[in-house]
Amino acid sequence: MFVANCMTKNPVTISPDAGIDEAEKLMNKGHFRRLPVVEHGKLVGFFTNRDLLRASPSAATTLDRYEVRTLLSKIKVADVMQKNVITVTDTMTIEEAALIMTREKIGGMPVLSAVGKLVGIISSTDIFRAFIAVMGLDSGKTRLTIDVADRTGVLRDIATVLADLDISIDSMVTLPQPNGAYQIIIRADIDDVDIVKDRLRGKGFTVSHVIQIG
Repeated sequence: MFVANCMTKNPVTISPDAGIDEAEKLMNKGHFRRLPVVEHGKLVGFFTNRDLLRASPSAATTLDRYEVRTLLSKIKVADVMQKNVITVTDTMTIEEAALIMTREKIGGMPVLSAVGKLVGIISSTDIFRAFIAVMGLDSGKTRLTIDVADRTGVLRDIATVLADLDISIDSMVTLPQPNGAYQIIIRADIDDVDIVKDRLRGKGFTVSHVIQIG
């Protein structure tokens, strides 16, 4: 799955010359946590709720609400926005986007097209939604966790067992384990789990965990 398939398209943007009070209103109205900062059609920064909190008076201030608003209107988005923006392109995979966000410890990034135009925002929430879709977590499926050794033909053997039982695999994920072995997680519609476990056991596989949803 690519970033273009799960990003928030046509994001609301703000000018670097706008006051952060205007940014706050936009974020509150749209329930946003991030605003791309655009000038003359070009991405020049990224404004987040963290930037807003950093620039706002503390809770201990003696200023009244009007004075706080006046203060915030004098602070420009350009004064507090992130200027060295980490971005991704819409042709990158969600795995690449997730890896960048994890490494950089950020919750979202602007998405650019091949010609550098802002086309969206991708956030950790979008990544979670994509993960749910890929794994079929919102549908009534059986989830099998199979412990396997690292050897050639494992996926073929497991797929053959399921195919012989006329079971179609909806999703499959392999997870390396610290001891060098693997866990293979499969989601499929399975009526008789015991038969599947017996057939897999006959091929030398151990089903360590079963969850049936729906």
